[in-house]
Amino acid sequence: MDLHWLKPLLGRPAPFTTVYLDVTRADVAGEAEAADRWRAVRRTLERDGAPAAVLDEIGERFAVPTGVKGPHGRVIVADAEGVRVDRVLSEPPAQSSAVFGPAPALLPAVRAAEEGVHHVLVEVDRNGADLTWHTGDGARTGDASEVEHVDGGHDDVHKVKDGALSRRNQTRAEDSWERNAEAVAAVLGKRVAERSPDLVVLTGDVRAVALVRDEVDQHVRAVLVEVPGGARGEGVKRDAFAAKVADALDSFRNRRREAVLARFREGQGRGDGAVTALDDVIEVLRRGQVDELVLHESTLTGALADKELWVGPEPLQLGTSIADLDALGVSGDARRKLPAGVALVRAALGQDAGVTFAEDGSVELVGGVGAVLRWSDGSTPSESVPTQSADQRRLRNVV
Repeated sequence: MDLHWLKPLLGRPAPFTTVYLDVTRADVAGEAEAADRWRAVRRTLERDGAPAAVLDEIGERFAVPTGVKGPHGRVIVADAEGVRVDRVLSEPPAQSSAVFGPAPALLPAVRAAEEGVHHVLVEVDRNGADLTWHTGDGARTGDASEVEHVDGGHDDVHKVKDGALSRRNQTRAEDSWERNAEAVAAVLGKRVAERSPDLVVLTGDVRAVALVRDEVDQHVRAVLVEVPGGARGEGVKRDAFAAKVADALDSFRNRRREAVLARFREGQGRGDGAVTALDDVIEVLRRGQVDELVLHESTLTGALADKELWVGPEPLQLGTSIADLDALGVSGDARRKLPAGVALVRAALGQDAGVTFAEDGSVELVGGVGAVLRWSDGSTPSESVPTQSADQRRLRNVV
């Protein structure tokens, strides 16, 4: 999962204020409830010493509706000078919370954001298409007026059933369908190249869907999924169609997660390309080798919840002791402690690595943490796990 949205936090001055809030506003009552939730967490932050100016800015942000329908949440992170991250979450937190301290509380936001899928809904008919973009955090990139409409320009799209004239009309109509599908495919190809969505969801008139699908470029086809039941314009059973789209997004999330875990298992099995256990993961993070940090879902409340790591001013400066930082040339006031989860995510972010959460038991992670590597050399920690073992003990060696 891409963590670029957290980059504004790197190198920023502490302390940090992190707020997770259910901002669902289904009606007037929902509006009042969202305001009440903010007032409650604000009181907690005021008691903890959060600056009034920062809290005022956060409150102003929460006062502006997201424009997202249905249940959803929001995370806002501010440093000593103001808000740096403001992100909509596709699922509201089970309980609104706020933390004021030397580091932002990142793991819950990363976990929620992993569920996001940047996708475009393409609703087609025989005249053209509507393209509606959805960001990876579940919020649409713009309001309804900014949805892109693509009209093919060929409007002779109706067949007539009468003799030779009808055959000519049918031919002209079918030609118009094809030209309009080509126009949609051309625009879609350009937009996908520009914006790199995770998924293209294609729906609408059955004949138009088939024509567009056959016309799109390979780079579009690679991320395209057809979902029946949608349509351009009115007349759609929105709830039923939304459920089908949700299923398509769930399938994509599972495929995305499993692709990372398959790489981890493969690397772990051959003893090259993946590591586990906190010390080894720290080492490869320091060396900039990590492509994807892998955490057990229980890590949020389990193995790493109470651990702290020593860090320096740079994201890749981390270790389990002061001696580790001394070896990296970091000394004095430049050293500080951070929660282990924050330190690991910070280091992953510092090398443009992603984060994947794995269901407990889906992969073998010592201490709930592992990493898929970009590269390895002779000094990289190596893992070897027996495929069959009576006591399931792991064999580990460093080469």
